[in-house]
Amino acid sequence: MRFWWVNQNQTFRHEIGGGYLWSPKRSAGERRNPFYEFMREVSPGDVIVSFCDTRIAALGIAQSYCYESPKPDEFGTAGLSWSAIGWKVEVRFQELSNRIRPKNYIRDLLPFLPEKYSPLQKDGNGLQSVYLTELNPDLAGILFRLIGQEAEAVRDTASALHKMASIALQPEATLQEWEQRVERGICDESSLPETEKQSLIQARRGQGLFRANVQRIERQCRITKVDRPEHLIASHCKPWRDSTNDERLDGENGLLLTPTIDHLFDKGFISFEGNGRLIISPVAHRPSLIKMGIDVDHSINVGAFNEGQRRFLDYHQENVLRMARQAGR
Repeated sequence: MRFWWVNQNQTFRHEIGGGYLWSPKRSAGERRNPFYEFMREVSPGDVIVSFCDTRIAALGIAQSYCYESPKPDEFGTAGLSWSAIGWKVEVRFQELSNRIRPKNYIRDLLPFLPEKYSPLQKDGNGLQSVYLTELNPDLAGILFRLIGQEAEAVRDTASALHKMASIALQPEATLQEWEQRVERGICDESSLPETEKQSLIQARRGQGLFRANVQRIERQCRITKVDRPEHLIASHCKPWRDSTNDERLDGENGLLLTPTIDHLFDKGFISFEGNGRLIISPVAHRPSLIKMGIDVDHSINVGAFNEGQRRFLDYHQENVLRMARQAGR
């Protein structure tokens, strides 16, 4: 179990009421932001400390891993510069009756503030530049003691949940709704010929022109070596929902995979480097991977990819591969 601090001044009511965290993927200018990247490390059962208006206002327990999601409509004008697609984590929040003000206890907290990615300044004020950052257990312990019984109850619940193997909520419903919205947009696009609309819609399911384009490059599943077309799925590297219309049909944006390998790749439990090295997510269940035919004890190389494929696989690693890790690993 890990502890996270989130600053929610602009979006507190939306995120607490909606039961989630949401952040952009990048800062302005497409710059990497560590406080957005931390979203990818949250695991089900982790505890979220919500800071708003100089006080700790709520505590939450993460219910899912991070996944891609459009910017919530309810944000309205908040974060006008934020990208339309970001990271989302499902969280069960509890608002606090004892909303402590960390600035009042900064002498006790100061020795435990990290030098890097601290949630607070040395005078106890919050940092506007921070969205999400990790709290070390000692700092979290002091905050929980100051909050009292409410915090201890949340931590006990989180500890129990963290030991369960199946608590992670799946984002399939959210992603399906998102893809259906994109599909409707394609159907309503008057400038597209009907045949192109059908090709784009079929590509969502790995069929039609997209599959044919992938088959010109890939002949078999890179891992299982199965080469019978009826047993293979054409899977997008850069997800269909994120792609441009050209990318949705681009054969270099696809791999032929058997159903179990497609599941692992599509859900971000595995990915591939451009040189062919298999990447296994730190959250993947190793015994299940073994049953699916993946040797988790040795390095696997499935053969190098061409330049176009490497570009799409880079996107998969940065946007689909699950990066969360358990504390202590």
